[in-house]
Formats: sequence, structure tokens, C-alpha cells
Amino acid sequence: MSSLARSATLRDAIGLGLAVGLYGAAFGAAADAAGLDVWQAMAMSVLMFTGASQFALVGVLGAGGSAPAAIGSALLLGTRNTVYGVRLVPLLRPRGAPVRAATAHWVIDETTALALAAPDRRLARLAFVAGGATIYLTWNATTVAGALGAAALGETARAGLDAVVPAAFLALLWPRLRRSFPGAEVQRRVALGGAVVALALTPVAPPGVQVLAAAVAVVLAGRPGRRRPGRRDAPDPEPGPGEGRS
Repeated sequence: MSSLARSATLRDAIGLGLAVGLYGAAFGAAADAAGLDVWQAMAMSVLMFTGASQFALVGVLGAGGSAPAAIGSALLLGTRNTVYGVRLVPLLRPRGAPVRAATAHWVIDETTALALAAPDRRLARLAFVAGGATIYLTWNATTVAGALGAAALGETARAGLDAVVPAAFLALLWPRLRRSFPGAEVQRRVALGGAVVALALTPVAPPGVQVLAAAVAVVLAGRPGRRRPGRRDAPDPEPGPGEGRS
């Protein structure tokens, strides 16, 4: 492992980690808007540490949904981390129960992308650890800052925080809908199917049910179509800089 490759891996991992970790401020503000105390927001970031699930949980609670609906929404979004873990085990090869548990806690979109993008196993481990540590520390620190900052705002300003959760999800989703993203056609079909179901159920279903129902639509919409005889699929374009992360 050359020093140049090691430096490049650390630079990418820490750079991405800081960029993603700063986003924890938005979660802290959203948690405060949903009625959670600062310590509750902190506990979620420390123990859950998976942004999409955290936003889903506080989003359902903030809309008046029940705890089971909020937990169900968070679990549905968190299931993808299990798939990531299956892919990362043969690459990272964590040994011992404590190491495996710590590694599993840091399996998220960004650390998976960093590890899989590394050219060899040693650099993959370095990227995973450096990226995971940076994101974890920054995310938790900014969660506190966001929650405390939101708590210090007036009632009128705090009411505007209701837009934080949908804006956050849109920011995560938008890069995946661009033509340069691999599989963008499927991503757009999935997004449209989930949005239609959620919007249709919003006036009649309790908060949180829309997310659960939309997940079923997402599975159906995301199924790959059958290939036509004699047809050859074009290769996926390479993602642009900064794309492919969530």
C-alpha cells in the first residue's frame, strides 16, 4: 500500500465524512421540531446512526403518527444496511464479536461506498474506518448543535422547521434521479411510484401509514423489466463527481 494511495484514501474518506456529518444539524433541528428533547436526539444519533431512518422516525412523529408507525418506517429504510453488511463482510473480514458489532454499527451508505470504491482490501478497511469515524463524530456533534440551536429559536421560526425533513429527503433523492446516475430510469420509476401512493393516502390514512404503503409500491416499481429478445442493454454511465452518495 503506497503512501500516495493511503493519503488519497484518507483524503476522500475524511472529506466525505465531514460533508455528510455536518448534515446532522438538520436532523437535530428536525428532532426538536418533532418534540424530542436534546438528549433524545443525541441518543438516536449515537445508537441508530443511520440518517434516513432517523429522519423517517422524527418525520412520522412530527406529523402526529404513532410510535409503531414511526419505528416501522425507520426499520424499513434501515433494512438496506443489512444488504450492505452482507457485501462488506468478505471485504473487511472483522474478527471477534466486539469488532463485528462495532463494524456493523458503522455500515451506512457512505462507508459502504468508500470501502467498495477502494482498490484493495487494506485500503477498503482504511476508507471504512476513517470515513465511519469522521461521519460518526461529526454527525453526533452537529446533532447537538442543531437541536440546541432549534430550541433557542422562537415559535414562529421553529414552525418553519417542519420543512426540514422533506427537504432533507429531497436532497438525498435528487442526485439519484439525474441521467448520469447508474440506473436513473429505475430510480425515477421508484420515486414516482412511492410519491403517488403516499400522496393518495395522505388525506385518508394516519401519519406514517403512507410511508409503509409506499415502500410496497417502491418494491413493485423497482422490479427490473423483462428483456426483449435480441435486445442488448447499454452499459450504465459512470457517476459524476459526488454522485452516488446518500
